[in-house]
Amino acid sequence: MSYSLFIPRSVNKRMERLPAEVYDLLDSAILALADEPRPPGYVKLKGREEWRIRVGDYRIVYGIDDEQRIVEVLNVAHRRDVFR
Repeated sequence: MSYSLFIPRSVNKRMERLPAEVYDLLDSAILALADEPRPPGYVKLKGREEWRIRVGDYRIVYGIDDEQRIVEVLNVAHRRDVFR
């Protein structure tokens, strides 16, 4: 049973400004989180209830609610900007 995805409008707008090939990679990775919210290479962020996966030079920061089976994408950005 897969998880539901929630992507805020602000994250969607940020992704739309990225080059098409980067957008496609990130979009595929986000959609894959619905089937496996803890894929190989995921990392729990220290001091926070959030997770991170790497997609090239970009990072996807997200939260997981196992009880309601929801994955919420909180931020998508280049690695130098993602935690600012």
